Amino acid sequence: MILGSGSDVGKSIMAAGLCRIFRQEGVRVAPFKAQNMALNSFITPEGGEMGRAQVVQAQAAGLAPHVDMNPILLKPSSQVGSQVIVHGKVYGNFSAQEYYRHKPRLVRKVMESYRRLSKNYELIILEGAGSAVELNLKKNDLVNFNMARKAGAAVLLVADIDRGGVFAATIGSFHLLTPGERRLLQGFIINKFRGDPELFKEGEGIIEKRTGRPVLGLVPYAPDLILPEEDSVALGRKPSPGDWSASGSLRIGVVRLPHISNYTDFDPLEQEPGVSLRYLDHRQGLNGVDLLILPGTKNTISDLLYLKESGLFPQIQAFAQNGGYLVGICGGYQLLGLEVRDPLGVEGPPRTEEGLGLLPVVTTMAGDKTTTQVQARAPGASGPVIEAYEIHMGETQSQGGGEAAFEIISRNGVPVSVEDGWVSPDRRVWGTYLHGLFDNDDFRRGFLGEINQNRSRAGTDSPAWSFREFQEAQLDRLADLMRRHLDIAKIRAMIEP
Repeated sequence: MILGSGSDVGKSIMAAGLCRIFRQEGVRVAPFKAQNMALNSFITPEGGEMGRAQVVQAQAAGLAPHVDMNPILLKPSSQVGSQVIVHGKVYGNFSAQEYYRHKPRLVRKVMESYRRLSKNYELIILEGAGSAVELNLKKNDLVNFNMARKAGAAVLLVADIDRGGVFAATIGSFHLLTPGERRLLQGFIINKFRGDPELFKEGEGIIEKRTGRPVLGLVPYAPDLILPEEDSVALGRKPSPGDWSASGSLRIGVVRLPHISNYTDFDPLEQEPGVSLRYLDHRQGLNGVDLLILPGTKNTISDLLYLKESGLFPQIQAFAQNGGYLVGICGGYQLLGLEVRDPLGVEGPPRTEEGLGLLPVVTTMAGDKTTTQVQARAPGASGPVIEAYEIHMGETQSQGGGEAAFEIISRNGVPVSVEDGWVSPDRRVWGTYLHGLFDNDDFRRGFLGEINQNRSRAGTDSPAWSFREFQEAQLDRLADLMRRHLDIAKIRAMIEP
């Protein structure tokens, strides 16, 4: 089990790397995180919703993602409340205190998933959440040492040396553990190390002397290693709009909404040759943007109010009216419409809020959540089939000119014929409920090529570039990096019977 000295120290990436290493060694390995809190999620082939980090770890292990790998997903909807997903389906919306009252039942759900995985795989790589030594949260812990104890797992604690305080993070964490927790802790991984490892030999000795546990390696800081991020913390590491690349590139701006979700939709665009993508908020203007994207959001009405209060609302309208290309994905699609109605109070007090008015559609929030994997294509087209997925709470109806953006031809493997999204008559503004569109190489290149052609720009530099192959290569790079800098033989010895 990989636990951490804090949030964002590298637990997810270490777990993914170990999944890939053991898969390469022929071990049937699977990832597991009892409880995840993230706004970047994914829909499994069975139609269940789970955290994105475990999807990456499943890919590293060569597996299709399954909700048993992440039985509980918390999706924050406000400062004090979250939507709770259990075994891939909405369980309810709770404050922290309300959620803790459900702990006995949730523990049973977690262990059902863990037992199913442990029967089918030789090795489970478990991941914790946040800091493993949050003393005020331990009594309600589902995901850190309580889970390690239930699984009988050997625990490795990851600390991020790049943020400073690595001795407090390692030695301090150790001395806050109970005797039982210390028995489970087998060693430390120091992540994001810069410089000459020889200069930290004394530091390793200090940690080992004061804890009696080995430092299993120093994993170098690798900023060029690109893997999907789990939550909005990572957005702070994205390049700022002032870092636009050469003027010849296609400039894409993604509006950084306060409740942004599933921004992994844009990872392929960020890596596409000939594209410069940046996240924008109310502090930056839209000058120089070729394509503006409104992303998914966990609270559409709240983020609509943000657009109005920040001054972005009229800027986006002017951008579209002046011939800009504008795309809305999921909640972003809802923002583009005439109105967003919430008569049942799904996102807060019941209300109706005027939308951007750039597409003739009206959204009504509904209590049931749509979670499906789909196949789709442009309406009436005979082109390649698009693989995507839906995660949304509302129903959107058209009330004017234009046409559907896509025809869904399959949901969770069942043939259907359903219209999705809407396109303006001039085809410069469109919205959709489909996530993962830009993972499809042919669709992504065709769409960007159309904008380049209309903007009199050159096309992208590498038409054969494959996002899936890029991801696989990044996971192999991660495994190679960890093999070189961790004592994998010691880690293997900890888990072999």
